[in-house]
Amino acid sequence: MKETRILLASVLKPVNDSRMFWKLGLSLAKLPGVQVQIAGFRAPLPPAPENILFYPIFKFKRLSLGRFTAPFLFFKLLWRLTPQVIILGTHELLLITLVYKIFRPCRIIYDVRENYYLNLTSQQIYSPFTSRVLAQVVRLTERMAAIYVSGFFLAEKSYAPELPFLDNKYIVLENKYKPITPFLPNQNLLSGRRLPAKDINLLYSGTISELYGVFRAVNLCEALNKIAPIFRLTIIGYCPETKVLEKLKALVSKNESITLIGGDELVPHDKIVAAIQESHMGLLPYQPHPSTFNCIPTKLFEYLGHALPVLVQQNPLWEDLINQYDAGLAIDYSHFETASLFQIIINKTYYQNQNLAGVYWQEEEAKLLHFMQKTILTV
Repeated sequence: MKETRILLASVLKPVNDSRMFWKLGLSLAKLPGVQVQIAGFRAPLPPAPENILFYPIFKFKRLSLGRFTAPFLFFKLLWRLTPQVIILGTHELLLITLVYKIFRPCRIIYDVRENYYLNLTSQQIYSPFTSRVLAQVVRLTERMAAIYVSGFFLAEKSYAPELPFLDNKYIVLENKYKPITPFLPNQNLLSGRRLPAKDINLLYSGTISELYGVFRAVNLCEALNKIAPIFRLTIIGYCPETKVLEKLKALVSKNESITLIGGDELVPHDKIVAAIQESHMGLLPYQPHPSTFNCIPTKLFEYLGHALPVLVQQNPLWEDLINQYDAGLAIDYSHFETASLFQIIINKTYYQNQNLAGVYWQEEEAKLLHFMQKTILTV
């Protein structure tokens, strides 16, 4: 049987990325006669099956000349590896891949992890003029590439009505939790979980940013400790904004109840999983915003997968999910009554008689493999 080479690539995501490697990569490696190649940002290489190869070709600051040369590095890699299927996790590699497709036949899949247009026009990362120009460039690139793209993976259900270029060539692959050990039916049939009476560990994990609520998490911990000094907060992840990181480090240095892990460097996913396992409650203190309101954060699936009680920002989509599993509470992080909140979270029993199979990646893997076998690898 002729080997089919499938290349997954992203500019800023590490080669050990939870979606690109742990979910898509490991799932695709189960297909017969397939070699999976993963190209991305330099990071420690995880253990992997023999038919998965890593190419950590990117290493640069987010805003640097190195980022602008990334497509050319990627083109050289494409030319050397000659993959038949290319799965792109970023719009930045779309155009150079189309150039490659002119010379060598291949099928392109666009793994849409974010609505980049909405992010640029709403998050105020750059000036209004720059944001608008960049957003238009991204959307034009996506529209042009869509003509030649064989399929789209959508990380969120909400992207289907938001993105005008999909043309019904998509499947939704949500960022559900992929455990390190294989899932076993009914292994998570729970009888209930309570917070301890003291030494309660709160967790903020993933991208560290003001929009995602890192300072709201700090404020919550400080407020609860005024009621009962039994709370500790662990903040673990990478912070892409220098000013935010400097402010956070200043707060952490003055507060012994807060621990920062990472910050100025990427944190391996296994360390984040370890932090989840050592915590008693996960925080999702996102500021309400158009770019996140209709999305389910990956960390929420991770917390649910570990049966970790959660405290989320009020959001109908998130509340439906946590209510389904009796997983926690929804509050307004900008305005809450601390004493009553304290009583509720320590007295509540979480995950009573709940089976968590629905939050695991196994359902998404089945959709992925079916799509690849029926749509991509048969042509």
